[in-house]
Amino acid sequence: MAYRKTVASLVAAAALLGTSSASYAATEISWWFAHGGHLGEVVNQIGENYNASQDACQITPVFKGTYEETLTSGIAAFRAGEQPNILQVFDAGAATIIGAKGAVVPAQDILENAGVEFNSEDYIEGVRNFYANSEGKMIGMPFNSSTPILYVNEEALEKAGVEAPKTWEEFQEIAPKLKEAGYTPLAQSHLPWIFTENFKSRHNLQFATNNNGFDGAEGTTLVFGEPIKNHFTAVKGWLDDGLFGYYGTGWGDNQTPFNEGKVAMWLGSSGSFGGIQKTVEFPFSATYLPYWDAVEGAGTGTFIGGGALFAMSGKPEAENKCVASFFEYLTSPEVQYMWHKETGYVPITNAAYELAKKDGHYDRNPAAEVGIKQLTLPGGEWTKGYRMGFYVQIRDIMNREYGRILAGETTVEDAFKNIEADGNKLLERFAKTTSN
Repeated sequence: MAYRKTVASLVAAAALLGTSSASYAATEISWWFAHGGHLGEVVNQIGENYNASQDACQITPVFKGTYEETLTSGIAAFRAGEQPNILQVFDAGAATIIGAKGAVVPAQDILENAGVEFNSEDYIEGVRNFYANSEGKMIGMPFNSSTPILYVNEEALEKAGVEAPKTWEEFQEIAPKLKEAGYTPLAQSHLPWIFTENFKSRHNLQFATNNNGFDGAEGTTLVFGEPIKNHFTAVKGWLDDGLFGYYGTGWGDNQTPFNEGKVAMWLGSSGSFGGIQKTVEFPFSATYLPYWDAVEGAGTGTFIGGGALFAMSGKPEAENKCVASFFEYLTSPEVQYMWHKETGYVPITNAAYELAKKDGHYDRNPAAEVGIKQLTLPGGEWTKGYRMGFYVQIRDIMNREYGRILAGETTVEDAFKNIEADGNKLLERFAKTTSN
């Protein structure tokens, strides 16, 4: 296998440097990550399993807090010359770490420089582009990848005599029947991710100038049009009519009513599958994120959320080779399948997906496959994701304005004017930081 060949080359390189097998010490590398609880346990298990699989490298995973805290710690450490070898960065922070000049070495370069065979086509459609540059070179190594899907309480739909909707037009037809059956028809857990970023992708709509930001920070501005404004007008109407539940910006606050059987359908992460399976007491299934059939070109795939692993620069060649070795191990079908089963995150490679199918995982758990199928739907010009700096703060602006729409404090038109004005100021500021 290529993985073993890479490890063997590391050992051989050490020997050439005059290190005898008796005195050989493994090269140590560090991995800062942002998963607590069960996810953190699985991360540590991956580290232990990798260390046991070979003797050339030793990886130490270190929990650094939330996504935001991990990113902040990583940037501060880089400025102080104390960066880890690998830093986990979440989707909204990708542009920040990539835009930090000289901070990272592209994952693809790390692998190819170590002699590891790399082909972006090995990665599933909705994964391979999100952490790549405009030429398709993979900068970050996708890790905990998920996409928004529609979870369904099967008892609720059966009681109402309806089927899960494929489109928002169909939702509007069945929602009154679900309400009549005693349920809040729909809730969601992240308005920027689900009803903005992936709304754009699902309808193949431009999100920002400069190729959604992939072609550079300077001059990048947000792009909103009538489809998304019409969507939020519809959402406000659903809320007023008791067809939609909004419980604030907290992820769990919106998921809990579904878990408790009060909400019939919930839009959340494909990575939530494992937790739902262990929590709910009713039969559930899942299906794709709905789209508006009236929007021309709609029905394209979504892209990933979650995080990726970035190789930090300024490290010795031996350590970079160990990073490559670990990336190769991490993306092997067996490890990806284990991660998929244990967490609910999608397996990022086609080979891991095929292994899961061969093992009968989706025969046993059909809902676990929905996110992967959605990510492999046909793409379009605007389905590769986005690359915008200070995007964490832009999401905050969206949440602020969307909350005001739903509270009846502002109009949809005025809310999007505010998002554009305040968001574009942040994008302009970010462009200046990258040009200095």
